[in-house]
Amino acid sequence: MMQTGLFSSKTDPIPPLRADVEVITMDHNGKTVLYFYDPLGYATPDFALDRSIEPVLALLNGSFSVSALCNFLENSISEDELLSFIGMLDEARLLESPYSRTYADALEQDFEASGLRVPALSGTSYPGDPQRLAGWLDQILSSANAPFEPKNALFAPHIDTRVGTESYALAFSSLKKLKPKRVVILATAHYTGYYPGMYDHTPFIGTAKRFVFPHGSLEPDLDTLVKLSAEGKSIGYTDSDRAHRIEHSIETHLLFARHIWQHDFTIVPILTGGFDELFYMKDGDLAGKIDRFAKLLKNLHTPDTFYLISGDLCHYGKKFGDTAAASELHEEVKVFDDTFLKLATANKADELLSHIGMDHDPYKVCGFPPLFTFLNAFSDLKGTRRDYRVWDETARESAVSYGIISF
Repeated sequence: MMQTGLFSSKTDPIPPLRADVEVITMDHNGKTVLYFYDPLGYATPDFALDRSIEPVLALLNGSFSVSALCNFLENSISEDELLSFIGMLDEARLLESPYSRTYADALEQDFEASGLRVPALSGTSYPGDPQRLAGWLDQILSSANAPFEPKNALFAPHIDTRVGTESYALAFSSLKKLKPKRVVILATAHYTGYYPGMYDHTPFIGTAKRFVFPHGSLEPDLDTLVKLSAEGKSIGYTDSDRAHRIEHSIETHLLFARHIWQHDFTIVPILTGGFDELFYMKDGDLAGKIDRFAKLLKNLHTPDTFYLISGDLCHYGKKFGDTAAASELHEEVKVFDDTFLKLATANKADELLSHIGMDHDPYKVCGFPPLFTFLNAFSDLKGTRRDYRVWDETARESAVSYGIISF
């Protein structure tokens, strides 16, 4: 990928640190380090610095040149040393610089041009070796034999596979006897906000890529995707698929689907962006697009189609912006989730919207958009609650709830 040169001026303003990179303080081999987490995957992986450099990083706000910053630091570091350090940050793609932007643009363009969606979680959330992966999946699925068999659809979590093992086992063991020829997956889009302007007014994001996994691949149903694309913005649909590159919500479901279903089947992978506008305007532009998309989805239904709906429930506690720790919120969240799951299983989409719209989605239910879309498309189906759990991340005073509904 072509890139512009690294930052090399002592008099021009130093590019600021990227705002979309999270700097996490952590212990490493007895030392406190600053770990740079880039959700978009542009930066050098596993990049960390000694915490002693934190005061310098705090000054990289786009205002100082190397010379001015050295003067501000009373020449405790030379201009050459500081410039070398800035060059290292730039090379790691941690600055808002022409170098990192060129790299990012090229990476995204290469992804869009490719016919493959390679796994984002292989080797981290699940084994990357095919044989190890098969054994790992077998072990998970053998730990549960679901006493139910969804006929039409399954709403299940996409929480980290290392956290939600029991729920994945229950959810996907229930599908072993089914043999769908087409799987439509409606899943949460977590990363659309990282692409300003790209997904405005198009909450439904499809991709015609083949999904590749260590243990096989899955082909897209191009006929269905072409029909969706033909309607385009009128149904809020786009096939500009950058949001799929690092998204885990589809990957985790298809990881298990590819393992339990050995027969040939195609997929219709659709990410669903945020529906916040509905909380303010229930009959506005977004509502119309959701309605039209849902009607088209139902019209495209075939008897050999199965629907996977990928979403978690509440995200709460300090990690998610609450002032209170998750431990203080568990009881009220459980009451909220009980109502949410009751309305979802009864397929009362309008009441579900009113419920989650109270205080404008106070617990950040990421599974609401894909589930709401499905309920609007298939309003005659009723569901059954099958599971409910909470991942309590005590160290960060945060939690995520998640559940299973079979339709």
